Amino acid sequence: MNHFAQIAAKLEENGLDAMLLTEEANRLYASGFRSYGTDGAALITKNKTYYLTDFRYIEAVHKHVENAEITMTTRERGYTVLLEELVQSCGLHRVGFDDAYMTVADGETYHKALSCELVGASGLLRELRAVKDAEELESMIAAQRIAERALDDILKEIHPGVAEKEIAARLTYLMLHYGAENMSFDPIVVSGPNGSLPHGVPSQKKIERGEFVTMDFGCIKNGYCSDMTRTVAVGEPSDEMRRVYDIVARAQKAGIDAARGGVTGKAVDGAARKVIEDAGYGEYFGHSFGHSLGVEIHEAPNAAPMNDKPLPVGATISAEPGIYLPGRFGVRIEDVILLREDGCEDITRARKDLVIL
Repeated sequence: MNHFAQIAAKLEENGLDAMLLTEEANRLYASGFRSYGTDGAALITKNKTYYLTDFRYIEAVHKHVENAEITMTTRERGYTVLLEELVQSCGLHRVGFDDAYMTVADGETYHKALSCELVGASGLLRELRAVKDAEELESMIAAQRIAERALDDILKEIHPGVAEKEIAARLTYLMLHYGAENMSFDPIVVSGPNGSLPHGVPSQKKIERGEFVTMDFGCIKNGYCSDMTRTVAVGEPSDEMRRVYDIVARAQKAGIDAARGGVTGKAVDGAARKVIEDAGYGEYFGHSFGHSLGVEIHEAPNAAPMNDKPLPVGATISAEPGIYLPGRFGVRIEDVILLREDGCEDITRARKDLVIL
């Protein structure tokens, strides 16, 4: 799976002769092959794509990257030398680059080395990556199903006396065991008062009876991420814990019901936020309703209060409202939804009723 052709088709309307991709996520999206950091470069022209890499990746690139001329760098002919040769031989004048990712130092290096005009064009990739095609969606759903199998197993292992770190480590193992390539991010497992930290780090704290345990985790399959959060109770929850859980569940449903292509991110966020504010907990919901995801766990566009732009049909957005009571407990429930013209599809199948272990 690669998107060379889709990128090439966008060059003319963006006034570009080619697009230079040096950043990991954009290279992965374009080529379907993951190499890390700045270990690779793709140059996509209107008629042909060139993929450059070093000795460590050259064999893997030949196996996995299709529809591109592949060249290996050497000590004498590094990335900038090879790219300048392509600029000259292809007659390139305006070349876009991923300016939202490239460092200032790398930008200066490329500007000095290449005899073309380099034009910041991250928007081209951002627009393409925002809308998922069938293959991308299939990979994301596969990653989600792996995470859900891990959830089914881990619920049998959560009990008083088990440390947050143990649960996080087991989730990691289970997702790898069921076929994940890696984690979308380090799993978040927080319990009791630690649950008020939306991005809390799993600790040696032991889970206690009467506490909530919030687990935020996901994995990568075919280069694409899944993301989900479930909050469960260990032992009988208090009336307030039940009430807060119900509010978050209703807020999530309100946001999902409001979500469809063409609606602004602000409107989707607002539908969920109103439920929490009307219940008197508005000050305890400090993040947005959701973010997009794909080859990265956080991508654009977002279902956020500041996003007054329409969300595109085909975008995948997390649906994750939460309430966090400092020093007491927190609740977050997260699914991933696919935006369609007439609504959205929830690609998360894991149960969302309050699970009491």
